[in-house]
Amino acid sequence: MNRLFSKRRDRLLTYQAMREGRIASSKRTACPACGAESANRDWERNVQVCPQCGYHSPVGAYYRLAALLDPGSFQELEEKLEPADPLEFPGYPEKLEDLEEETGLRDAAVAALGSVGMHKAVFVVLDSRFLMGSMGTAVGEKVTRAAEYATKRKLPLIIFSASGGARMQEGIFSLMQMAKTAAAIQRFQSRGGLYISCLTHPTTGGVTASFASLGDIMLAEPGALIGFAGPRVIEQTIGETLPEGFQRSEYLLEHGFLDRIVSRDQWRPVLIQLLGLHEGGKRS
Repeated sequence: MNRLFSKRRDRLLTYQAMREGRIASSKRTACPACGAESANRDWERNVQVCPQCGYHSPVGAYYRLAALLDPGSFQELEEKLEPADPLEFPGYPEKLEDLEEETGLRDAAVAALGSVGMHKAVFVVLDSRFLMGSMGTAVGEKVTRAAEYATKRKLPLIIFSASGGARMQEGIFSLMQMAKTAAAIQRFQSRGGLYISCLTHPTTGGVTASFASLGDIMLAEPGALIGFAGPRVIEQTIGETLPEGFQRSEYLLEHGFLDRIVSRDQWRPVLIQLLGLHEGGKRS
């Protein structure tokens, strides 16, 4: 990483950390995993990874994109797309307004055109601060349009998932997004598109059961919870104790669901390598 990019990235990350309501850098934060306290400036330098134990704290969509993309390459797609309220669910419009004010997001996903190491791609990043990154009509539509945009431009598609699943306030309309996004990904792949699925903590429910599990290359952050139902629900359903680490990324790598675990500071070099190999393959 060159020095100029590093300085720009640090400024972007600091700005996004402020937008996401993180505490001023002079204060300290206790790690939810190990309990150790570290200065917030150390968390920032580590891209929100615990300096003591390596726990990967969830981060917002714009923060992740700022850490990942080449400076000046970010171009947001479908930024005006907003969730619908097809069931007129009580309190739902007010909740959406509050979350938009609190997070600066219109919904739980951000789509963008950008580059990593000068390799262009289409990105979608889910943000767990917005209703746990749940997938309603707008999120499903944004993923679908991103896949269609990548197909048209003949660009790779990279999706970072972080979700609690389908959005209950939109009922069957949210469940329909599973088939819709899966079909969009299939069309994209059938035309030779490269889809890299990046799973972060947590990725569960209907998102896992649809587009998040369909990558040509499956990557995940360390310690991420990945599955359809949570371990507690599964144990209660089958009446058995699950293996230690069940549904964590390390367990899924061992059992063949993932291709690689990528720590947060390695996302750029790993994606640069993969996209470079893909472009080289197309030229040969």
